[in-house]
Formats: sequence, structure tokens, C-alpha cells
Amino acid sequence: MRVLRLSQKGAARIDAWMAGRPVGPGRPAGLFAGRLVEAGVAHPVPPPDVALPSCVVVIPVRDDPTGLAETLAALRATVAEVPVTVVDDGSTTAASVGTDDGRPALIRSSTPGGPGAARNRGWRSLAPGAGGDAAEVVVFVDAGCVPEGGWLRPLLTHFADPAVAAVAPRIASRPGPSTPPRLAAYEAGHSPLDMGGAAGPVQPGAAVAYVPTAVLAVRRSALAAAGGFDQSLRFGEDVDLVWRLHQAGWRIRYEPAARATHPVRPSYRAWAAQRLQYGRSAAPLAARHGPAVAPLAVQPWSLAAWGLLATGHPLLAGGLAAGTAEVLGRRAAGDPVVAAVLRRLAATGHLRAGKSIAMAIRRAWLAPTLAAAALAWRWGTRRTRASLLITAAAVMAGPPLALADDLAYQAGVWHGAWSSRSVAALLPRW
Repeated sequence: MRVLRLSQKGAARIDAWMAGRPVGPGRPAGLFAGRLVEAGVAHPVPPPDVALPSCVVVIPVRDDPTGLAETLAALRATVAEVPVTVVDDGSTTAASVGTDDGRPALIRSSTPGGPGAARNRGWRSLAPGAGGDAAEVVVFVDAGCVPEGGWLRPLLTHFADPAVAAVAPRIASRPGPSTPPRLAAYEAGHSPLDMGGAAGPVQPGAAVAYVPTAVLAVRRSALAAAGGFDQSLRFGEDVDLVWRLHQAGWRIRYEPAARATHPVRPSYRAWAAQRLQYGRSAAPLAARHGPAVAPLAVQPWSLAAWGLLATGHPLLAGGLAAGTAEVLGRRAAGDPVVAAVLRRLAATGHLRAGKSIAMAIRRAWLAPTLAAAALAWRWGTRRTRASLLITAAAVMAGPPLALADDLAYQAGVWHGAWSSRSVAALLPRW
């Protein structure tokens, strides 16, 4: 990549003359550009004549002939020239690709091994001597996903940067004919697969901390070096792969200019079961990646300030928040402008922490929070009880499906913690 486009956040921080300037491969410009990209301050923009790497599509499928047919039809309409390999992961009824000329290639397994194992069988079948063995990039597409027109090029252009290992598009929800209308409306704005409309780096702690493998383009050499997907994980194997690539020094990008849709679960029960399984993946991910899975990353003083406010001590909470902002402002070494900026950052940090704490309670800590609130209620004053009621209303506010979503996920987190005999997935990160 030679050109940088500043993000909205970055445009306010870096002189305007940087936008659109070539940064080149030399050490000063190249390293500086890389730092900007990794920080999410600037986004790479490929030259119009960038050479695209060769690629192959791998589709894992199990007992979803309708979804497979939809995906294959979308691929024929958008990237008919790209080789496709379908991996049937032990379907009760063998998958049919509906072709007579041997394309796409079909790999069958007699017993299901899970999505990670199916994807591994797919890309490893491209060993020297097999069809598609020259592909530089493997594009995983789940059965049922429907890529939209022009989806592939925005992903492949990022591989002009040799440090990029994987790129993911935006995944929007797609309701089916049997999807309840309220569920379809909720998923349109709250799908766990939709990472939003802002491009950026993918890494723990970033605005986009992970990307799903509903559609994911991966550099084949990076995939081989990482050993592919962890086949012992039935859920969370995509998060694990992305984080391992990041830990190995690769860059992972989220590119919403490319889009695909993913089907919504056909019933509330299936939808809740999916969220439960997502929550169960937290424990094995925590065993592999530690604090990256923490339900909350917040400064202790922010947690203390919100705790004081929730238990009816607004003056103490405000004093603590103001005090920490003042301490941070004094690091400006007498520069009043910098001091004002630091104080403002501290104040907004406290506000963001409140939202993060509420989300952690809804998705991981409801039981211990209720226990603490019960003690505070028993021994507290009327003011304490009123504050607890207001706090509970604020934390639990929102559409009923949002609360059901978070509670189903939380049930999965606790189930995984119990099964693994580890609380690592429940611990905050300071």
C-alpha cells in the first residue's frame, strides 16, 4: 500500500497535507504509515492499478443444501472465474453442488468435525498437485452467506501490503421467510456478525476486536504458518485464528466496502441457542488468549466512581472523577491547552466506562452484581436503594430482545466457566 486516507478521527489529529500523500516503502515513511494504519488513525488505499493475488473460495457446509445453493448462485453471479471447493462436513444428506463439469470441487467427510475442521480440509486440499494449489489467498465463505456484487476486489487489494494476513467484509443480516418479524428487525441493527460501517484494524482492544469467518480472506502462507483453525473449537475458532495471526505480527483488516449477507436464525429458540454457544466460546478463548476475552477493560477509579454513584454517593463519585481528571491534566507540564485536552479525555473516559460496565453486567456479571446489590439494599439507606433502582433501570433498559440476547450470551459464559473450571472469562482487565 502506498497511499493513506485519514479516518475521521485521524483527520482531526494529523495535518491535512498527509492525506493522500504517498508514503512509500522507505523506513521513515513506511514505518510511520504502518503505525498510523495499526492505530486506526489512517486507512490504506490501494493504487488503482494494484495487482490482485490469485485466490480460491472454500465453503464448509453441513445439512444446509438451501444455503449452499444460495451461496453458489451468488458466487457464480459475482466471481464466476474463481475456483470453488465445497467441504461437506458429514451431512446426513450428502451435499450437492449442482454441476456436471466437476466444478466446484467437492470434498466429503463421513463424520462431522466442526466448521474449523471443514475449513482446514478445504484449504489443505490445495496442496501441490491439487486444483487451485497456486492460490495465494483462501477466501472462506459459509454456506448461506450471499456476497454482494463487487465484494471480492476490495478484500484482495489489501494483500498488496505484505504484512496483511486476513481481510473481512461487512456481514449484514438477511431474514428468511420463517424469521419472526421482530427478530428480523432486531438483527438488522444488532447482528453479532456486523462490525459496522467504519474500516479499521482488527485486534484485541480495537474498535473491531475480531471478525467472523462468515466471509474471510486469508493469506495462504499466513494460514499455513498458523497451523490453520483450531479444530478443537466448535465456536470461536474464527476469533482464535484472527488473534493468533495478530500475535504472530500480522495485520488483519476490516473492509466494509465489501459486503455480504448472512441468514438470521429461523426462530427465537434457534437464535437464543446461537447466542448461548457464542457465550460458551469465551472460556476456551480465555484459556488461549487471556485478558483479550475480558468482559470489561476499565480503569479501577472509573469502576469505583460508578460504584459510588450507583450506591447513592454522587458527590463522592463526582469528586473521584474530577480528581482523576485533574491528576491527568497535571501531566501536561504547564501547557494549558494540552491540560484541557487531557482533562476532557479523562471525562469522556469515565462516561465510556459507564457504558462498558453496564454491558459487562448484562453479558457476564449479572449474578454477582445482584448479590452485591442485595447486600447494599439490605444495609443501605433510602437514598442508596433509590440509586440502586435507578441504576438497575438504566442497566436493563433497551428492547426486550437486547436483554434476552445478552442474558443468553451470559448463560453461555457461565456454562463455559463451570465446564472448564475457570473464571478467566469473567475477570476484568485493568
